[in-house]
Amino acid sequence: MPTESQPEDMSQSEIITRSSLYQEFLAERKEILKHKWLESEKAGYDIGFERALLDWIRRHRDKWRASRKD
Repeated sequence: MPTESQPEDMSQSEIITRSSLYQEFLAERKEILKHKWLESEKAGYDIGFERALLDWIRRHRDKWRASRKD
């Protein structure tokens, strides 16, 4: 049963995927994957998502978030 905050024509998954929080998550994930690719190219092997994630958070996350708020 739809509520005021949930229109009839939008499913729960559509509401989630359109949310700004989810969009921010996707943008951050894209940056992490880009970082993973670049660092893997430098290293000559796949460094893996977890290593790329931790490295990106430590080296780039704060500046990336600040640039998105401008």
